[in-house]
Amino acid sequence: MMNKTMQKERVLRTPDEIAKRQGMWLTIVALVALYVLLFALDNFLKPSKFTLMLIPVLKKGAIYSLLCVSMNLLNGFTGLFSLGQAGFMLIGAYAYSIFSIPVAQHASVYQYFDGGAIQFSIPEALGGVLGVNAGSFFGAIICIIIAGLAAAVFAALIGIPVLRLKSDYLAIATLGFAEIIRAFFQWDSLGAITNGSNLLRKYTAFNDMNIQIGAKVLKFGTIFPFLIVMISILIIVLLINSSYGRAFKAIRDDEVAAEAMGINLFKHKMLSFVISSFFAGVGGALLAMFQTTVQASAFMSAMTYEILLIVVIGGIGSVSGSCIAAFLYIACSEWWLRFLDSGSVAGIQVPFFRDGFRKVVFSVVIMIIVLFFSQGIMGNKELSFAGLIRKIKAKKAAKAVKATAGGAAK
Repeated sequence: MMNKTMQKERVLRTPDEIAKRQGMWLTIVALVALYVLLFALDNFLKPSKFTLMLIPVLKKGAIYSLLCVSMNLLNGFTGLFSLGQAGFMLIGAYAYSIFSIPVAQHASVYQYFDGGAIQFSIPEALGGVLGVNAGSFFGAIICIIIAGLAAAVFAALIGIPVLRLKSDYLAIATLGFAEIIRAFFQWDSLGAITNGSNLLRKYTAFNDMNIQIGAKVLKFGTIFPFLIVMISILIIVLLINSSYGRAFKAIRDDEVAAEAMGINLFKHKMLSFVISSFFAGVGGALLAMFQTTVQASAFMSAMTYEILLIVVIGGIGSVSGSCIAAFLYIACSEWWLRFLDSGSVAGIQVPFFRDGFRKVVFSVVIMIIVLFFSQGIMGNKELSFAGLIRKIKAKKAAKAVKATAGGAAK
């Protein structure tokens, strides 16, 4: 009886449902393989020149993937041209680092401000209960969530006046906000909290993401950012595919028509703005963990333009495009084109290969991509195993039809 029921269920499934199911399993297998590889990079492979370049590129690429997807949610899926990403990243980076600096280190970090005003560390507090390694791991996660919430609160406050603007005016307003925040966090009157224009350091970083099992210490410094980024992007994808995501796309396509259909424009714009800012804050916290130091002066408007450029290269309105473009951009700028600054190729001296030439070539490559791929690498399409399976099955079906038609003709 059970076998008959299962057979009926299999018959009732459409080819599209079967492709989705197979695509889901392939995605899970690919993710498991990725995490096994990352774990091996941290724990089993001996450090080499290759791994010393690969691991930072993977970490930074993952962080930039989240930042680009969060910006794409606002600019690509909702149609709001915002340039305040660097400001929300700054808030997230500071919120994370402030709450994760060990109490014993406050005197040296806040040396110009009498040890700082916040004499509390979440990872350290959890470490007293769960152990140092577990405290660092779970404390970092809590601080990352706080970083996202801090950015979301600021977004909600400035969104009230700013989101009534459109197009270039919105871009200018959000860009101005980012510059104001950068100056505000360097204000000496807030030095007891933000350390003024000085560095924040000695907080929990990726290298502290370890778990001790007996005498063996397992490192999770590379897996950790990928884990946070994967969960964050999954939440964004679920949102995009929900009724709220469809409302965002309707606003992007035609605000008048969306409002006529009963969509509350301000409510949905605010929702998109706050969620995008939350994940920008999470990305800022991860960037702080990657860099091991935080300073407000580094979060300039050029950082927002860099993220926007990656979004355009990947495809506005494509999550997978943003992820692919982020890794390619970081790999090219931080690794693959570095030989152009060395002055030689394979031992052969090249006169015009000198410091800074890498940036010239990289700029030309970006211009070519933007000119010849106006919709970006992916356009508004998504890369998925389910779609790949459908294409393969469609090709097989087409070949079978041709073969049948050819046999009938004979």
